[in-house]
Amino acid sequence: MNVRNLILLLLCFVPACSDAPISNSESPPPNILFIIADDLGYGDLGVYGQKQIMTPNIDRLAVEGLRFTDFYAGSTVCAPSRSVLMTGQHTGHTYIRGNGKINLRPADVTVAEILKQSGYRTAHIGKWGLGHEGSDGMPTRKGFDTFFGYLDQSHAHNYYPSFLVRDEERVPLANTVTDEGPYGQGVAEKKLEYSHDLVIDEAMSFIENTGTEPFFLYLALTIPHANNEAADEGMEVPDLGPYAEKDWPPPQKGLAAMISRMDTDIGRLMDLLDRKGLTDNTVVFFTSDNGPHAEGGNNPDFFDSNGPLRGIKRDLYEGGIRVPMIVRWPGKVRPGSQTSHLAYFTDFLATASELANVEPPAKTDGISFLPTLLGKDDQASHPFLYWEFYERGSAQAVRSGKWKAIRKPLFSGEVELYDLDTDLGENQDVSTQNPEVARQLVEFMSQAHTPSELWQVK
Repeated sequence: MNVRNLILLLLCFVPACSDAPISNSESPPPNILFIIADDLGYGDLGVYGQKQIMTPNIDRLAVEGLRFTDFYAGSTVCAPSRSVLMTGQHTGHTYIRGNGKINLRPADVTVAEILKQSGYRTAHIGKWGLGHEGSDGMPTRKGFDTFFGYLDQSHAHNYYPSFLVRDEERVPLANTVTDEGPYGQGVAEKKLEYSHDLVIDEAMSFIENTGTEPFFLYLALTIPHANNEAADEGMEVPDLGPYAEKDWPPPQKGLAAMISRMDTDIGRLMDLLDRKGLTDNTVVFFTSDNGPHAEGGNNPDFFDSNGPLRGIKRDLYEGGIRVPMIVRWPGKVRPGSQTSHLAYFTDFLATASELANVEPPAKTDGISFLPTLLGKDDQASHPFLYWEFYERGSAQAVRSGKWKAIRKPLFSGEVELYDLDTDLGENQDVSTQNPEVARQLVEFMSQAHTPSELWQVK
């Protein structure tokens, strides 16, 4: 039996409950390491059914922790999903509800601000996308003690940029980018420094130099996003590793190599936590910001990146928003467990607040899923989860229990209704057979949306 099959076998037989001791106000708050991949599909990891791409280190996190089966991103594209994650407000309320050059405001409270006020050392390393140079939305002005990486999400397409940003200053790199855009986006002609490697080195350094205070590290990797400016050669990676000789299209070799490179680096981070004696008091979260992409020459069907789900990035079908979520916390989260608890990015701020023994801000749509992590039976549930989307054909969606409703276009279109218990692939619209259910989910859509001058259907 190979390692992947052994992992899946273990997950089938270990129950989701935990007898581990529960943290309380007298316990020291744990470190929080939140790792988010970029455009990683629900089916891109071995522990979620992937057969061809090797992810042993991330799979090991699931063997040592808890795997969510029904966890959702904040949106189906980058910026709003991250805005939901940081503010704890879904896309009917959060300020940034679509991609664009928009910055968080001073009034937008982030999870980093909450944790910093409660004594955490805070760092954001990787991709931000919620505030540009000189704006109030820069990470260092939204609760992070330090920042290293990309501010602009278009800049983050380029894995060989001419600069990255440290705190609030540009750091020149040795790469040369031809016809560089105003935010640093483009395609390098001289490729010497791979940004993902620099980001991982920075994360390793942050953990290596941690002190006695608890830390919150928000590690937002760009893998496996494509460099959209490079067209069909957008899956940029220094080498193809074990996939170099595969009889696959070049973009698929690149995607697999990127994901396995990320997996290796996550293994390095976990080894560092072990060496520093931090493993037992560090909660590690691993997820993705939305579903798989069809950019940079990538074909998401080649590896079945969305698994059994319909749709990809920019869809509000399950494949665009349902994402992996793995949480490891030795001694607290039962190894090899899994849960079907319905949760999404709004819930991270509330969960982190409870981990830190502080109150979340009043304006949050989230519910802490710490009881689920600890195997307790007092987990509160959402009456519904909500999304709205403004790009390339607007739409909104609600999930309530087993029911999922999608309305296209936003606010005015016909409603599609799916029973996810019997139709995970969203193939059969049952709205006609269940008019009262459809009506209730449309009512939830109305309740969830707050008008915004920035985000309107045109």
